[in-house]
Amino acid sequence: MKIFRILSLAAACSATIFAVSCGGGTTETTETEVVEELVVEEVPTTVVDIAVGSPDHTTLVAAVSAAGLVETLSGDGPFTVFAPTNSAFAALPEGTLESLLEEANKDQLTAILTYHVVAGNVLSSDLSDGQVVTTLQGQELTVSIKDGKVMINGATAVAADLVGSNGVVHVIDAVLLPK
Repeated sequence: MKIFRILSLAAACSATIFAVSCGGGTTETTETEVVEELVVEEVPTTVVDIAVGSPDHTTLVAAVSAAGLVETLSGDGPFTVFAPTNSAFAALPEGTLESLLEEANKDQLTAILTYHVVAGNVLSSDLSDGQVVTTLQGQELTVSIKDGKVMINGATAVAADLVGSNGVVHVIDAVLLPK
């Protein structure tokens, strides 16, 4: 009988422990936050984007827009652009720029701007004294190098090798005018 009491007590204790462990105790839940990684594709920087991003080329950007050349110069290329600064445009005779930006003079403006562009990627290291390059406008530009200064038809390159996805930009200090 004593064994029966011990077994009964053990069974009762086991049942109690089982009931407590399965009962309404608090359960802790963990929330996992799923964070999606956003992949931002970098948009290639074209020769037009280089000019647009420069505070020294707002006049050039306005002229390229007025001539309807933004899409062309944003294309595949490659292009080498000799980009006159705002001060280069300001040095033109009074009224010249304003006249060129008029719709009636779009062809003349286009000819001047395409005279600043050469097909291909021409880095400064590719230039040599006396070199002649043909522009998209059809005429030629002559490179001269003296005392380490690169000049294009007399305009000094003040910054070189600004490389974009579709070409290269060289900043010059004068507007080149076709003959």
